[in-house]
Formats: sequence, structure tokens, C-alpha cells
Amino acid sequence: MIYEFEGKNEKDAIEIAAAELGLEKDQFDVEILESQKNSLFKKGYVKIRVHTQEKERNDNSEFDGHIPHSERLFANPVPQDEFEEKLVEFIETIINKMGYKATVDIMFREEHKIGLKLNSSYSSILIGRKGKNLDALQLLANVYAGKLGRADDRIILDTENYRIRREESLVRLAYTTADKVRMHRNSILLEPMNPFERRLIHTTLNDISDVETKSEGDGLYKQVRVIYKGIL
Repeated sequence: MIYEFEGKNEKDAIEIAAAELGLEKDQFDVEILESQKNSLFKKGYVKIRVHTQEKERNDNSEFDGHIPHSERLFANPVPQDEFEEKLVEFIETIINKMGYKATVDIMFREEHKIGLKLNSSYSSILIGRKGKNLDALQLLANVYAGKLGRADDRIILDTENYRIRREESLVRLAYTTADKVRMHRNSILLEPMNPFERRLIHTTLNDISDVETKSEGDGLYKQVRVIYKGIL
């Protein structure tokens, strides 16, 4: 299910969501829709959209490219059970049918989450523009996991550390864009991004007092507008 909540800041909004939904904070994902800092004439607030785990895993797993920094169970990269074997075989087969070759290793194992690493000399093609090919492969992997009776598990695909490099690139983009809108006192609309990428932009700029952000558009690939607060 999807819900929307509002609080005086991100932490407050998340706490409100957890209390109203009766869930722990790690049982749902948060997408920041809009963030406004306190000013002389406006009260600050953060508006969030909450995806509970059932909805998130069934519909949006392919867009959560984040590889969390929490403690992981690094283990043998070779599949350890029938599910992992079928999942690896499925991904390798899909890539082969695309006309490319790749091997797949287990990158990490967590409760309800498995990270897979694609090893290929065609990594740039498998990643695609802005990671869209990798996201598509990840979507197929999650759909297949559901067909194997593991809909509650989230499958994360990566290659050549693209996810980490993309995250670092987006943080730099956020700060560069903030500098531009502050210098020119205008607003800038960024490229369409998936929910995780948009949240990263919102969170990165959340502490800059004279800049605010909001998501615009429909569907999963929305755009973030970075706004100088003096602009109406």
C-alpha cells in the first residue's frame, strides 16, 4: 500500500508514518515528495510517500537501487540453494538472449534481500543510459523471484559498482544544482529519476536553508525541481 504523510522535517514525518501505520521504521520505504525549510513567512515541512513492504516488493523493487550500509552477511558468491541457483541461471539466460555474455555472483545476503553482481565485458550495455537497462533486468529478477514463491525477497543487481558510482554522481549533481539556483535565484528541473534517486536528491539538499525541492510529474520516473526559496 502507498500512503502520504507530512511532518516538520523528514524524521518527524517518518515517525508519524510509523505511529499511524503501526510499523517499525525499517518495515517501509520512504520517498520524499516535497521539502520546505523554515523561513520568516513560511513554516518548514516535509511531505513523504510511504510504500509498505508488500506494495514495495511487488511493484517497486526494481527501482530501489540502494545497497544499504547496514551489516550484511557476505558469504560464498556461489549459489547456496535451489532458489539462488534458479535466480542466477535466469539472469544469465536473459543476458545471453540479449546477445551478451555474463556470469552472476552472489554479492551479499540479508534478510529478505539478495545482492547479485553481474560480471561481463559488456557492463556498460547492461547498465544502459542512467542505469535503465540494469533497472529493467532487476525488475525481471524480482518478478521471477515472485514466481519462485519469494515475493517477499528483494533482488538488487549491480555491475562495476554502478549503484555506488551513481549515488555519488547524484550527490554531486544535487550540490551543483543548488549552487546554480542560489547564484541565479531561479529553479532547475532535473532529469527523470526513480524513487530512490529522487529521495537522494531531496535528502542531500534538505539542510540547505535557502533551497527547497519538490517532485513533479506522474509515474515512477518523476523529476525533481530544485528551487531558490525567494522564487514564488
